[in-house]
Amino acid sequence: MNRRRDFYIGATFLALLIALGGMQLVLQKVANAQGQSGGQAPTFQVDPLWPKHLPNHWVTGSVIGVAVDSKDHIWLLHRPATLRDNEKGAALSPPTAECCVPAPPVLEFDQAGNLLRHWGGPGPGYEWPKSEHGLYIDYKDNVWIGANDVKQDAQVLKFTQDGKFLLQIGHQGKSQGSNDTENLRGPANIDVDPTTNEVYVADGYGNHRVIVFDADSGMYKRHWGAYGNRPDDAPQGRYNPNDPPVKQFSTVHCAVVAKDGTVYVCDRLNNRIQVFKKDGTFVKEAFVAQKTLGAGSLWDIDFSKDGAQRFLYVADAVNEKVHILRRDSLQVLRAFGDGGHYPGQFYGVHNLAVDSKGNIYTAETFDGKRVQRFINKGTVRVSGN
Repeated sequence: MNRRRDFYIGATFLALLIALGGMQLVLQKVANAQGQSGGQAPTFQVDPLWPKHLPNHWVTGSVIGVAVDSKDHIWLLHRPATLRDNEKGAALSPPTAECCVPAPPVLEFDQAGNLLRHWGGPGPGYEWPKSEHGLYIDYKDNVWIGANDVKQDAQVLKFTQDGKFLLQIGHQGKSQGSNDTENLRGPANIDVDPTTNEVYVADGYGNHRVIVFDADSGMYKRHWGAYGNRPDDAPQGRYNPNDPPVKQFSTVHCAVVAKDGTVYVCDRLNNRIQVFKKDGTFVKEAFVAQKTLGAGSLWDIDFSKDGAQRFLYVADAVNEKVHILRRDSLQVLRAFGDGGHYPGQFYGVHNLAVDSKGNIYTAETFDGKRVQRFINKGTVRVSGN
């Protein structure tokens, strides 16, 4: 009797071990599959001492653009007019304090965080923006500046790195809507394709389109709206994540060209990326933080610096994060950042740019009023979403 009992106990225990081993194998396979689905993703660490302090008691207002040039110098564009009196007491008449003074709108820094050049503001031959918005350094190291006051700003400007005026596309107060081929309306950002020397403008605060010009002459080439359709200016209802995707863009906040010729467009208030061929043919779309309401989740996009540009980085000023996506699938892998004013946190993360080492630079609008650097610390394995 005891032998029989011991036999059943032993058999039961053996079966339990086998079952547990099989379950562990299944769980390991699931974990492996999730890891393979997500794969690797970059990870970043804030550099709290970058950049160095500005001279002359200068301070920045809302930082509305950041870009990297061929020398890995970092450029930013800010809005001096957003500084309140208690932030610029030394510039008032009469002065109310020893500090501070608005810095010039365009600032250039080296990798060590030293200020190298500064310029910007009204001048002969061009119409400086009523509201600065967006900064891009092209493959010739020219500096492009956008503008987003929808009542006045209908232009983008091109300068040398010393601030010499080169080109203006569009004219203030002349916009005729989303199918005007000469003027813009609140152009949010700019990108230049080095293979064709064409400038892509996210013409998105007043108009609802991507528009393309020759980068030297300013000659019109083509434009398109959401899904590659002809844009219109019909009023759109408030975004609802439960509704079918809308057929027109809302605020087109970025349009960036990948090395393989695909164009990635930030449809900000609709929380989506739309991907196109260079001729405006629609390829696909994906949503990021789809349930975000209000000002939207798609504020800016840049690419990782590997040859295949495997990752997209997305600035999200509502959720105060930088999302990291696989470029091929547009799958969100992970994110970094949170709301706040300490290093590594964000208040209005508006734009981002990536240097040759893969480090990310972020520009904060509203009362963020700063640029931050995040050091690329290599990749980590992430699970699929």
